[in-house]
Amino acid sequence: MVSYIVTGGTGFLGRRVVQGLLDADPEAIVHVLVRAESLAKFTELAEGWHGGERVFALVGDLTAERLGLRDQAPRADHVIHLGAVYDMTADEHTSHAANVAGTRSVIALARELDAVLHHVSSVAVAGDHKGKFFEEDFDLGQNLTSPYHRTKFAAEKLVRESRDVRWRVYRPAIVVGDSRTGEMDKIDGPYYFFSAIAKLAALPSELPMPLPDLGATNIVPVDYVAAAMVELVHKPGLDGRTFHLVNPRPQPFDAVYGALAAAAGAPAGIGPVPGSGLALHGLAQLPGVPAVRDFLLSQLGIPPEVAPHVSFASEFVAESTQAQLRGSGLSVPSFDSYAERLWQYWRANLDPSRDRPADSGGDPLSGRIVLITGASSGIGLATAHAVARRGATVLMVARGLPDLLAAAESVRAEGGAAHIYQCDITDPEAVDGLVRAVLADHGHVDYLVNNAGRSIRRSVLNSTDRMHDFERTMAVNYFGAVRLILGLLPSMRARRFGHVVNISSIAVQTKVPRFAAYVASKSALDNFSEIAAVENRDAGITFTSVRMPLVRTPMIAPTDLYRSLPVPDPDRAAEIVVRALEDRPHRIDTPVGTFAQAVDLLMPSVKRTIMHQGFRLFGESSAAQGGSAEAAVSPGAAQDSSGRSPLTLLGPVLLPLMALPNPAARVARVVPGLQW
Repeated sequence: MVSYIVTGGTGFLGRRVVQGLLDADPEAIVHVLVRAESLAKFTELAEGWHGGERVFALVGDLTAERLGLRDQAPRADHVIHLGAVYDMTADEHTSHAANVAGTRSVIALARELDAVLHHVSSVAVAGDHKGKFFEEDFDLGQNLTSPYHRTKFAAEKLVRESRDVRWRVYRPAIVVGDSRTGEMDKIDGPYYFFSAIAKLAALPSELPMPLPDLGATNIVPVDYVAAAMVELVHKPGLDGRTFHLVNPRPQPFDAVYGALAAAAGAPAGIGPVPGSGLALHGLAQLPGVPAVRDFLLSQLGIPPEVAPHVSFASEFVAESTQAQLRGSGLSVPSFDSYAERLWQYWRANLDPSRDRPADSGGDPLSGRIVLITGASSGIGLATAHAVARRGATVLMVARGLPDLLAAAESVRAEGGAAHIYQCDITDPEAVDGLVRAVLADHGHVDYLVNNAGRSIRRSVLNSTDRMHDFERTMAVNYFGAVRLILGLLPSMRARRFGHVVNISSIAVQTKVPRFAAYVASKSALDNFSEIAAVENRDAGITFTSVRMPLVRTPMIAPTDLYRSLPVPDPDRAAEIVVRALEDRPHRIDTPVGTFAQAVDLLMPSVKRTIMHQGFRLFGESSAAQGGSAEAAVSPGAAQDSSGRSPLTLLGPVLLPLMALPNPAARVARVVPGLQW
C-alpha cells in the first residue's frame, strides 16, 4: 500500500492530482495538508472524490514552523508539494513565506520520512533567459523580474541542493482551465485579458485588428498537467530529474488571441505589426510612460504586474518529459481546440460582468427591478406606473403605509408588478432593513430612483433658531438617499450593473433665496453622486441627476402663488425620469435652468442683484411669518410625495430674465419651456 502526503491538495491543480493518485492505485492512502479553517472545504472535496474515503486531512499550515504539525506526521512514500502562492500580484513577503519557507519545511518532512519529494516548481525559474531552456537547465545567470519568479527559483534551488533527499521537479507553464470542460477556479494569467477581449466583441467581427508583437507564450490545460504529474510520480528511476509540463511548441500571442477572438466573436487579428514589440519596449523606457501603461492596463482589469509575464523569452524544451510520457496516451492539446470551452466557462462563471443584464435589443426596462422612494404620490407614483407599463418590477418605498398600499394597488390594477416596502429613509436601521429585505426578496436592484424629498421655504434670518429645519432636510434629501445608495452599491458592483437616478432640482442651478436648506441638501447629493460615478465607472455603475423644475404635486399645493403657474404634471415629469433610466445620461437639465446657470457664470453680480430684488419682492411663507402650519410645506407630505419642492418657481424662471430688455415678453416665451 503506497501512501502520499500532498500539500496544496485542495487547490485547482492539487485536487486533480489527488484524484489521479486515487484512480491510479485503488489501495493508495492520501493525506492532504489542510489549514484548520479550510477543513470544511476539504470535507466537501473529499465527498466528491472517487475513493475519497482513502483521503485524510493532515491539519497544519504551509507557512508555519514544521508545517504547523502538532503530532508525528503519518508514514508516507511520497511527499507531493503543490502548495505555493501562484499569484503574480503577491508581494515579496507573502510569496517568500509560502514558496521558500514552506518548501524548506516540506524538504525537512520528506527527509524525516525518507520519502520521495515531488516538487512543483514553474517555468518562471527561467526568468528573462533568451533562447532554449532545457529541463536540466537551472541557474544560467537569468534575471528574475518579480517576487513570484524569485521565490520559485529560490524554492527549487533548496530542493536541488538537498543531497540527502530524493527529489523530482515539475515545471508547468501557464496553467489554464480543463480542456474538456473549460473549468477554472479563478481569474489568473491570461484570464485577465478575457475582459478586454469581451469589450472588443462589441466591435464588428469583420473589422481587421492589428496586434502588437508580444512574442510567444506557453499555455497548458490543467487536466494535462495533473495527468502528466501522476504518470511521472509512478514511474521508477526518475529521481533527481526535472520535467517540463509545457506545450512542446511556443504559442505566438496572435495565435492565442485569434483562438479566443473566434470564441468571443471579436475581430480577428491580422497578425502582429512588425517592429511593434521593439517600439513598445523603447517607449516603456521614457519617463512617465510606464505609469500611463499601467493605468491603461488597470482600466482593462489587467494587473500591471501580470502583463509583462504572459509571454516568454525562453523556449522550453520538453523532449525528456515527452519521452517518459510516450505510451501513456498523454499529449498537450492545441490551444485552439479548447479555447472556446475556456471562453464559455469564463463567461458563465468568472466574467466580472456575467450578472449584468444582457442587452436583448428589446425594451431596456422590461424585466428590470426598479426601486423608487417617495412612490406613494406625485412623481414617484407616476414613475412607478410608467416603468411598470414597460414590464419592470417596481419596488415602491414610502413612509405612509395607507397611501403606499393604495398606490401599489393602482399600479397592479393596470397589470403592473408592484411590491411595497414601508420605510422612513431618515431612520438608519429602517434603511438597512429595507436593503436586506429587498435583496432577500429579489436578489438585486437594477435601478434606484431617489425621489423622496423634503423642502423648507424660509429665509436664513428667520431660521437662526431653527437648525432642525436644515437637519431634517438633509436627513431626507441627502443622508437618506446616500444611505440607500451605499446599501445597494455592493450588490450592484457584484453584478457589474446599476443605475441611480437622483431627482434633484433646478434650484441647484438657480440658488433661489429662502431655500438654503433644500438647495444645500440637493447640491450635496449631486456632488456625492459625481464622485461616486467616477469611482464606480469601471464596475458599470452610473448616476443621473435630474434637475427637475416645479411640478404640480401635493408638495406645492399649500402655496397659492404656484397654483396659477403653467407647470407640468407628474406624468410629464415621469417621462423625464424614464428617459434617465433608459439613456443613463450624467445629467438632465431644462433650458431655463441652463439659462439661469449661464447668467450666473457670465453676470454673477447682476444675477445676485436681481435675485435680491426678488427676495424682497416675494415674502415669506405663512408658516415662516407665524401663520397656520397648513400654509407651510408639510414635512410628511414632502417625504412621501414626489419630492418636488416649491422652489423652482418665479425666482429661477423670471428673475434672471429681468436682466434683459422687455422681460414680460421673455417670460411668456420661456414659461412654456417648463413643459419641455
